Amino acid sequence: MTSNSKETYRCELRAAIHQLGDRCLYSAAKWAAELLVGIEADAPPSSSFSAASASASSRASPSTSSGTPSTSSASRLLPHNHRDGSSFRRLLSSGGAVTATPLAGVSYVSTPIPHDDGLDGCGAAAADCYLLAKSYFDCREYRRAAHALRGQTGRKHVFLRCYALYVFVHALNYCRNFFPLINGKHPHQDFGIAISSYPWNWSAWSEQSLCTTTDILDNLNLKNHWMKDFFLASAYQELKMHEEALKRYESLMGIFQFSDYIQAQIATAQYNLRELDEAEMNFEEILRNDPYRVDSMDVYSNLLYAKECFSALSFLTHKVFLTDKYRPESCCIIANYYSLKGQHEKSVLYFRRALKLNRKYLSAWTLMGHEYVEMKNTPAAIDAYRRAVDINPRDYRAWYGLGQTYEMMGMPSYALYYFQKSSYLQSNDARLWIAMAQCYESAPLQMLEEAIKCYTRAANSNDWEGIALHQLAKLHCILGHSEQAAFYYKKDLERMEAEEKKGPNMIEALLFLVRHYKDKKRFEEAEVYCTRLLDYTGPVSDLIFKDNSHKILFFMFFLQDFVHITKM
Repeated sequence: MTSNSKETYRCELRAAIHQLGDRCLYSAAKWAAELLVGIEADAPPSSSFSAASASASSRASPSTSSGTPSTSSASRLLPHNHRDGSSFRRLLSSGGAVTATPLAGVSYVSTPIPHDDGLDGCGAAAADCYLLAKSYFDCREYRRAAHALRGQTGRKHVFLRCYALYVFVHALNYCRNFFPLINGKHPHQDFGIAISSYPWNWSAWSEQSLCTTTDILDNLNLKNHWMKDFFLASAYQELKMHEEALKRYESLMGIFQFSDYIQAQIATAQYNLRELDEAEMNFEEILRNDPYRVDSMDVYSNLLYAKECFSALSFLTHKVFLTDKYRPESCCIIANYYSLKGQHEKSVLYFRRALKLNRKYLSAWTLMGHEYVEMKNTPAAIDAYRRAVDINPRDYRAWYGLGQTYEMMGMPSYALYYFQKSSYLQSNDARLWIAMAQCYESAPLQMLEEAIKCYTRAANSNDWEGIALHQLAKLHCILGHSEQAAFYYKKDLERMEAEEKKGPNMIEALLFLVRHYKDKKRFEEAEVYCTRLLDYTGPVSDLIFKDNSHKILFFMFFLQDFVHITKM
């Protein structure tokens, strides 16, 4: 990517920041500003040695040495300020090639930056009126802002008046059916027009509720502006197409190399793909670059909770509490902290606080449902999960939670329906297939063949806990499929050996294989597993061998067969 192309991005983003800020679109302006400083700086004309010296001197400045995080471009471009957490940065450090945007075979459409009609040409009275309305808007007095702009015809005036009324209606929760009524058109058409005419407003792009399927996404008539790549990556993330999202974001880092937003999205995709160690490295790096960041840190707290990293989660909780304890994300992080401590009542309290701040905070509803399950409050859990599903029917975690709750209530048929919904939405998650298989195994159903199909899907979906292989072996054994049972017991043994694990499952596998190969007259293989069983020194070995005499008798039983073979 040439320096001229990078400068084009910078010019577009700088203009967009001013225009969006003037129109009180603060979230979109913040997003554009963060993206602007994430663009890789052009190489200076001087030698690399001089550049390195200049960077070193900038690090020695008082603002950096005092411990205050520096946000200047020079300090952010230092390579040792960034750990190679993402796969893109690992590629950079190894000297590999990186495909920068645009993607191969894609050419971007040039969109001229619209002229920002200032307040100078509209008269002093109209300009003063706009400033008054903007001050009302900044103080969240939206109806006063709209009223102050009545009768004004300037573009900025009309926009701010409409936007103030929209925010007011949104605050009253009357906007559920607002979008479909605009001009009598489908909302996709209006957003396509809005985005094509002004593609730098990320708040318009991020209306993910409009893209609920890949068909809708494919049929959107959007310009090939470079902002489209950000939208597609975000839409893929929302549609659970995490690998595609990861590819898009890593490609975008070819230009926005130091964008914390992109790195946070990469970490989120890795978390959803169960690549927890890589995601944790990325989140740690983000916090080093921006220690007061709250955006996306709720996902980081979910990761730490899943890994049971109590000290790291405690540190993160303390940090966000001091930064801004009234953000919904902060409340969610604090709730996760109390949940990991086993204080589920306090956890629910903070999830409720998060939902008071944002009623459509999806993960708060789902996680609060999990807490109610822990508290055995099934009606409250079902209500929380249903609210999550109402917000986003593609939230597989909420469907899974409903399945768990109905399973606890002894209603496996209902549970099975919800597990099927969750596995359809997240087909590569082994936990969902295992839950469905256990439902089929339950006493009222006893559909073992269906359970085997589910466990097979789980085993092929990176079942890192190893539950599926062991259960497949047991079910095949129950059904009398000895060869299949032996196959899965051997695979389970190989997994346990690779992970250096011992326990009841290993003893069960060894016992079955000894008996199986003895019955098949394959005594040499039986002897191998018998020897391994006798040499077993892991936990629960006393459940099999009460003392040494039992070991000798156990071995002698097979020795008779071995002697018979040698005499033949």
